[in-house]
Amino acid sequence: MAEQHTPRSLIVTFHGAYGRSFEGPVPVSALVRLLGAAGVDAPSVRSSVSRLKRRDFLLPAKAADGSAAYALSEEARLLLEDGDRRIYGAPRVSEEWLVAVFSVPEQERHKRHLLRSRLARLGFGAVAPGVWIAPAQLAGETTRTLERLHLTAYVELFRGAHLGFAPTAEAVARWWDLAALAKQHEEFLDLHEPALRALQTGPEPTPEAAYRTYLLALDTWRRLPYADPGLPRDLLPADWPGDRSAAVFAELHTRLHARGARFVHP
Repeated sequence: MAEQHTPRSLIVTFHGAYGRSFEGPVPVSALVRLLGAAGVDAPSVRSSVSRLKRRDFLLPAKAADGSAAYALSEEARLLLEDGDRRIYGAPRVSEEWLVAVFSVPEQERHKRHLLRSRLARLGFGAVAPGVWIAPAQLAGETTRTLERLHLTAYVELFRGAHLGFAPTAEAVARWWDLAALAKQHEEFLDLHEPALRALQTGPEPTPEAAYRTYLLALDTWRRLPYADPGLPRDLLPADWPGDRSAAVFAELHTRLHARGARFVHP
């Protein structure tokens, strides 16, 4: 199975994994070297950096030696900090639910689209038009996201139990596409579990190889904790592959992240 990693996605993944460990902004020359190790050529790095600058993810800056560099915007830092909790933290699975009820005037329908897309990216499932649901452990991140996007005037948030009338497991299967989520976990395993088996049985990788393997695995993995928001295990199918994919990523992180840092900071 082939895997697609866009240059822009890899730059975001790099900043989440290693970019914040730089003292000051990341020099463009360093970004070209480090993305080159993951198969991205210099023109693609530069054009992707320009797009991230237009989206206010990166800000132009100067490195200590005066060369061109880029720093994370404050919003980008907040997004990556929220991502840390999703990607690296063990989810605190809640038996309660977070319900978002929203209404956006027709003349501001562009905000309705933004609201729906952000709730979907946070991992919410759709119950009905204007009613979305997620596990209650996402309350803090949801609140911060809506505040950053100035959308709180259109949304009411509620927290509580599902009282019926369908069994909760049946309702969850309507609110989320569990087959599609399972397929994403299986694709991650198909692509990256062989790398873990090789690490378990083979020699220690070089820092460059560790960095490259880890960056590509993280670029795939970091979407999964958003698509799969940490639903209670007893509401999921018995053969749910999410437990295994989470364990594979956790071991890849343990084995590769620190070793890859030696290539980032030689």
